[in-house]
This record gives sequence, structure tokens and C-alpha cells, in this order.
Amino acid sequence: MTSTHHRGSVIAAQSERRFTRLSRGIWENRAWLQMFLDAVAWILAATLAWLTSDTSWSLGLSITVLTAMVLHTGLLRFYGNRFKYGSFSEHGTLVALTVLIGCVIMIIHPADAALVVLVVTVSLVLMSGTRYAIRYIHQRATRPTSAERVLIVGAGDAAESLVRQMLSDPGGPYLPVGLIDDDPRKRHLSVHGVRVRGTSEDIADVVDGLDVAGVIVAIADSEPEFLAVCRKRLRSSGCWLRTIPPLAELVNRRVDVRDIRDIKVEDLIGRSPIRTDMTEISAKIAGKRVLVTGAGGSIGSELCRQLWSLEPASLVLLDRDETALHGVELALYGSALLTSPNTVLADIRDRQALERVFDEARPQIVFHAAALKHLPVLERFPQEAWKTNVHGTLNVLQAADAVGVETFVNISTDKAASPTSELGRSKRVAERLVSGITKKSSGTYLSVRFGNVLGSRGSVLLSFQEQIRQGGPITVTDPEVTRYFMTIPEACQLVLQAATIGQDGYVMVLDMGEPVKIVDIARNLVAMSNTPTEIVFTGLRAGEKLDEELFGDYEGSVVKIHDKISRVEAPDLDAAMLPSADSSRDTIERFYTEVCTGSMWRVVSLPEVQAIGETRAA
Repeated sequence: MTSTHHRGSVIAAQSERRFTRLSRGIWENRAWLQMFLDAVAWILAATLAWLTSDTSWSLGLSITVLTAMVLHTGLLRFYGNRFKYGSFSEHGTLVALTVLIGCVIMIIHPADAALVVLVVTVSLVLMSGTRYAIRYIHQRATRPTSAERVLIVGAGDAAESLVRQMLSDPGGPYLPVGLIDDDPRKRHLSVHGVRVRGTSEDIADVVDGLDVAGVIVAIADSEPEFLAVCRKRLRSSGCWLRTIPPLAELVNRRVDVRDIRDIKVEDLIGRSPIRTDMTEISAKIAGKRVLVTGAGGSIGSELCRQLWSLEPASLVLLDRDETALHGVELALYGSALLTSPNTVLADIRDRQALERVFDEARPQIVFHAAALKHLPVLERFPQEAWKTNVHGTLNVLQAADAVGVETFVNISTDKAASPTSELGRSKRVAERLVSGITKKSSGTYLSVRFGNVLGSRGSVLLSFQEQIRQGGPITVTDPEVTRYFMTIPEACQLVLQAATIGQDGYVMVLDMGEPVKIVDIARNLVAMSNTPTEIVFTGLRAGEKLDEELFGDYEGSVVKIHDKISRVEAPDLDAAMLPSADSSRDTIERFYTEVCTGSMWRVVSLPEVQAIGETRAA
């Protein structure tokens, strides 16, 4: 039995190879073959018309056929590489050409009009049929032979693009065998020969019936609840589940097979997809000189990627981390020689260096993303937050003002609302400095405030993934702690939107959706890893809140200026009132006490701050 089965497999493989060689030969010579088949089509059409009519074969009919063949295959240059073979454009031209030839023949032989119409009709059917047959043979021969059988959820544009790419790559990793779509109008739809097999409720049965290895959700902005339901329905089947990136990551391109990726925890956190007006943003950025500080960071590098796609006149990448600059330059340009004048190694603490960079680049738009952001370490080294987040921001603001920057966007954090940590207080002062400079600058200066960013360097997501990889446990501060979350592309797209519509001197607060429990993210990661991992609770750290806020109680009215962006006031702060960068810890603490608490609506001078501190100490 085994020997017979083996012999049958060998014969099948040999037949497949012969079919592949034959189809390859047909495809490579399709232009000449099609010319011959079209000529035969005219002859057969005339013969069939003659056999089904009362007309006897005559010299006129012979001349008619010969005229059609010469016009079609020779004089009108229809063949070659002018059209994609078997495409709608080729077929449309074929119809027009055949009708034109029919009109020419009728002029030559007006007495045989009915016969000519019949000949033209039959020949058109035959010529279309041969094209379809050749293209079908080619598609069958180029289908992946050793790929995983996959079911695709969604029968829209993204699915059509993926199916076409999969079926045209013989060495590709996927072979689509069915589609799933909940739209009842697509119940009988076939995309490149791949049929819709049911709705999402049928997904488990369809997977079993088609013997597929995995399922791909080809919906760019899938609702998290839908992905969770699909994963639940496939749990017993053993199939993997993958998806494609959201539209925010695709920017202005079509989905590619290489975009297919495993489900990530950010796909399941329960947030609706964010959509922005890229036309408006593009008009703001295109042709402008743009500079990004902190260009090598998680937010900065993604900002640079999105800005680069909007075709600015120049894009200056500034960072103090040479390795980070190497990475972002490689991502943008495909090489990273670090010799471009637009790649700048500088520290925002160095005021003279910033002045030189801004004077040479003359940026029109600045995105200030450079900052120290890790709350626990800044609690231990608070003066570092003061030097970078406060005085570094002041240096960038003054350099921008000196060259007449048109738009300045400061990247802030939700921890600046009712701040309780060194990170929050330093970023709140930075927001107020941005507001303060509007008193003398002609440009538009604003801040953009948002919460945690999934996948950024040092984020809770990456920490949990590494803890799972090491076998656990996963450490969560408190079972009730919640945070606002966005993905990096979403955050950057809304930053660009805020830069476009933001108002001078205000803080633009991004809509982060509903806060998410950190422990729920940990549980999702454990479920996705299929590795039992313990979760332990360690308690809140110094300066850390149980729940973050997007708005402070003291910030006055909240004005919504966009579907996903609100505006709040930031009381201006005169830079002359700041203690120096190397001030003592006590001086900085006294300054924070007055500027970041209940009296923050009053701008206080340094002597006042010191006097208040001395009074309290006494």
C-alpha cells in the first residue's frame, strides 16, 4: 500500500512539473501565441457563421476574413506590452478594435452586413475566451505549492490585494483557499477565484472544512472586540490568527503580504481606530523645513517616518544618542552613513549647540520630542529632569524663537495634569514655558499631551513580554491601576493633526479613549503566549498615581477642537523666573511647589519663591 501511494505521489509530482513547464512556455510566448489564436478565431468565426447561414462561401467572404485577420494581427499593432495581459483595459481595447474592424468590413462589403455582425460577435467571444484560458493556466501554474493554506477574513480592497499577491507568488508563504465576510451582499463573491465561504460566525466550521493552517484578518482597522471574538472561536482549532496593520501605520500605501503580522496586545485593548485628515496635515508639512528633537526615540522616530512621507523640503533629525540616529536614518533612507547634514548629534541641554543647529537649518516647523521620561529613575535623580525637561525645553524654545519658527509643537504627557512626580512637574513647567514664549514670538507655540504609548522603549508592554520570555513572574504595581494608552503611529498622527489645527499658547490634549487596567494587559499577553505565567503585585511607586488624568482640576474649561483633540489653557511662565539649571534641590523643589500646585494661576518670581520657602522653613 505504501509503495503504491509513493508511486502515485511521484507520478503526480511529475505531472505537476510538466504542467508548470508547459504553462511557463505558453506564458513567455503569449504574444505570438495570442496573435495566432486571434487569426484562428476569425477563421473559425467566419466558418461558423457560414455554416449557420444560407450564404454560400464566396470570394467576398474569404476577402472579409483575410481583411479582418490582417487588420487585427498586423496593421493596428495590438500586441506587445501595451496592456497587462487579460486585463480590463486590454479587453476594452479588444472590443473597440473588433467593432472597428467590423465597420471597415461593412464598408467594403455592405451587402453582407448581417454575416459580418455574426462573424465579429463570434470572433470576439473566441478571442476573449483564449485570453482567459491562457491567464487561468498561468495563474494555476504560479500558485504557491508549499504554502500554508489560509482563510482570509474580510473581502474588501485589502483582501483583494492580498489574494492577488499570494496567488501570483509561487514561493509565497500563503495559499488563500477561502474568504469570510459578514456583509450579506458578498455571500457569493469570488475574489480572483477565491470564494466567500461564510460569515465570522461560521469561521470555526470553515476552518475545519478547508483544512487551513491559519486565519488572516484583512481589515486594516479591526475593532478589538472583533479580534477577540475571532481568537476565541479559533481557540479549539489550533489555527494561528494574524492581521494587518491599522491605516495609521500604512500611511499612504496599499497593504502588502509582508505587512501580515501576529495579533498584538495593542490590537486587543478595546480602543476604536483613530482617523485623521492626512490631506490637511500634508498641506501643512509639504515643502517646509522641519526639525525634530529626540528624533531617535520611540515617538521621535515614528514622527520622522510620518513626516518623511509628507515630503517636507528638509527634515533635520536631532538627538544626543548616535545609535538612535543611526537607526532612524536607516529606516528613512535605507542607509545610515551618518554623513547627512540633516542628521545632527546634539544635546538640548547645550544652548550654544542648539543655536548653531537652528541657525544653519532655519526650520519652519519644530517638533520637540526630546525628554527624559522614566518616572522611577527621575524620582531618584530629579535634577536630571530639571536640566533636560525644563531647561532643555527652554533652550529649544529660545533657539526656535531666534530663527522665527512658524509652528512649535512640544510633546508633553498626561502626567503633567495635576502632577505628583518629578516627570509630571518638569513637563508641566515645560508646558507653561511654551505658553510663556507666545508673548513675544510671532509663531504658533503649543503643547500636545497624551498618555502611555504601547511599544515605546521601556513601556510596560515590552517589560511584560520580557518577563514572560524569562518565565515570569509579571510584576504589576496594583490590581486596580489604570492608564491611558495609544499606539505609537496613532499618537504621532494626532500630534501632526494638533500641529495643523492647534492654537497658540494652549495645551492640546489627545483623546486616549477609556483607561485600561494594566493587569488586563498582562493577562492578555499571558493568554497570547500560551505560557502560564504568574502575576504578582508590588505596590505603587513613589510619585505614581493609581489613575492618570488628562486634565487638571485647575485648568479651566475644556474646549473640543477636533474629534480626538481638546484644548486647555496653560498659564504662561516667564523664562526669567526659572531657577538656573544647576540650582540646588531645595530651590527647585520650592519652585515646583508654587508653580505646579494650587497657586499655579499666578506667575511668581524667583525671589518670591525663595521668600516663601524661607518663611515655611522658619
